[in-house]
Amino acid sequence: MDERVTAWISPPPLTPLNSAMRPSEDSLRTINNLSLRSGLLLMQHGAESALVENVARRVGLALGADKVDIAIMANALVVTTSIGPESKTLVGRNVDQGINMNLLIDVQRVMLDLEASAIDLDGAARRLNELSIFRYPRWMVAVAIGISCAAFARLANANAFDCAVTFVASTAAMAARQLLARLHFSPLVVFFAAAFVATSVAGQALVHGWGANPNTSMAASCLLLVPGVPLINSVSDMVKGYINTGISRGVFATLLAIATCGGIMLAMTVWKVWAWL
Repeated sequence: MDERVTAWISPPPLTPLNSAMRPSEDSLRTINNLSLRSGLLLMQHGAESALVENVARRVGLALGADKVDIAIMANALVVTTSIGPESKTLVGRNVDQGINMNLLIDVQRVMLDLEASAIDLDGAARRLNELSIFRYPRWMVAVAIGISCAAFARLANANAFDCAVTFVASTAAMAARQLLARLHFSPLVVFFAAAFVATSVAGQALVHGWGANPNTSMAASCLLLVPGVPLINSVSDMVKGYINTGISRGVFATLLAIATCGGIMLAMTVWKVWAWL
């Protein structure tokens, strides 16, 4: 197996700390907090359960804990850290913050710096607290989504006009999705409304007879609503033994898909698209 792969599966051996270097029981809560914080950041931004447990445990061990036990649930993370006879348990609630691979990499860099003794406990706390969530401008994301959906339509042999319809429909749907998410609507409502917008815009080409293949435009404009990451994480968790979180993520992804189908069907009913199919 590639050494770069094995490095992420199992932590490197740590040099035992002598009594002068060993953290006191007073720092146990801080170590526990950092382990919990690192794990929650990963959970909240789209990491699989195996990575969450691995990173949270390695952070605690690198800071001098004797043992770190992790329990991952659908909407919470439990971390128990032990030093000698003393132990602390903290529970953190998982609140979804959206997929952010840049932040996942930053958290893992903090873990690797701890294991390499490049930073100490205070430095790790400061690094984790200063982590910023990088996001592209909303208009840029909406336009990029429109281009990607139009490219999928082109792969399905759509002509230039059909690709343009797909671009407009998917861009409008993404803008609606961003607006509703910013207003803190339920993800199910967000996906339902975005699917309605995408189908309503793309369906006009079918109703009015525009383009050579308007059916392709309708299908491609909703591809932005495929819950790919939750589905992938669901399968990955169940394969690796995290059955509870895998099932919960799979059910959530299924609900998102059902909400999307509901939005599509409502739009097709409102605009009487059925009559033109």
